[in-house]
Amino acid sequence: MIERTTIAFFGRTNAGKSSLINALTSQEVSIVSDIKGTTTDPVKKVMELLPIGPVTIVDTPGFDDTTELAVERIKRTAQVLNATQLAVVVLDASYTELSDGEKNIILELQKRKIPFIIAVNKCDSYVSSNIQQSFSKLNIPQVCIIDVSAKNNTNINELKNKLGELYKSRKGIQNRPLVKDLVNPGEVVVLVIPIDEAAPRDRIILPQQMVLRELLDNGSIPVCCTPQNLEHTLKVIKNEPALVITDSQAFGEVSKILSKDIRLTSFSILMARYKGNFNASLDAVKQINNLKAGDKVLISEGCTHHRQCGDIGTVKIPKAIKKLCGTEPVFDFSSGSTFPEDLSCYKIVVHCGGCMLNENEMKNRAERAKEQKVSFTNYGMVLAQANGLLERSMKVFDTAKNGE
Repeated sequence: MIERTTIAFFGRTNAGKSSLINALTSQEVSIVSDIKGTTTDPVKKVMELLPIGPVTIVDTPGFDDTTELAVERIKRTAQVLNATQLAVVVLDASYTELSDGEKNIILELQKRKIPFIIAVNKCDSYVSSNIQQSFSKLNIPQVCIIDVSAKNNTNINELKNKLGELYKSRKGIQNRPLVKDLVNPGEVVVLVIPIDEAAPRDRIILPQQMVLRELLDNGSIPVCCTPQNLEHTLKVIKNEPALVITDSQAFGEVSKILSKDIRLTSFSILMARYKGNFNASLDAVKQINNLKAGDKVLISEGCTHHRQCGDIGTVKIPKAIKKLCGTEPVFDFSSGSTFPEDLSCYKIVVHCGGCMLNENEMKNRAERAKEQKVSFTNYGMVLAQANGLLERSMKVFDTAKNGE
């Protein structure tokens, strides 16, 4: 399963970030103007960019913005870093030295191990050799510097190709299996998908789509049904399925129908493994039993869906937690891109599968919790634990061909 790669462009106001993005994508993604501060908020464009494939391009405000809203805009630019997987730092070829903003962003990219390119724009109007000398003082090994001109399309293809090379060199989620290492080609896998008030109209949610597609690519045979039709589905397929994957909310209902020798797990648990925080989430979920009255719990979702009666995040997860610990913790909630910087007041963070967040965003959230000594676990694991199914749902991974 290929996830969109987030490529962010950083630089001073009027360095030519927006012009360079438009040249790179051959589209008018961003507004271009000589007026300082034209880009006032991060601008995102979802598209295909060869040789990488599906990407999200992010044009950020200049970090030397001096308008009244500068502090908030710079804060939002900093937040973009949490999702950035590849970066382009844009300099104007007329610069004679790096500003503090450029030094800080480069050092932050290094710290986070985010691959980046320095694009020296307007190379057809100025000599960029002076600015290149500034990098030796920053101790940046093998920094990639490309002279470009958005105006005349100079070296734009070279910039694309270099981004492609950086993408291929990344070791991460693009090579991590979601489900294909758990089953063989030709084996039947039953996907239990509730269709209720919480289900999006006329579609199924992203983790279900991702699992379905990967099974098809693997040559396995996915069979989809609702919890209400599961028993009939098992009779129709006659032979026992190699695996059943359920929505976490239906764990209890599904487990009552299945014989105990049929392997069972959930979409959310698969996402925890796919996003790379599986083992830590498994360790953390067992600590819920030790929560005391008044302990604070943060329940966080990566999307901003409309909450309804019986909502999983605000109703079902708190109910499951109270069942496990036998007391009354205090619950806070966050959704979308909103995630607290300070987590120190919480005993544990319980997060959704993160299908709407890329690997870096999920990793940053989990690492932020770890740095502040706060446990971080997953919706599916909490609901499995509450239904007495955690051990069963983990056995699925014992024979995984590629480990975690």
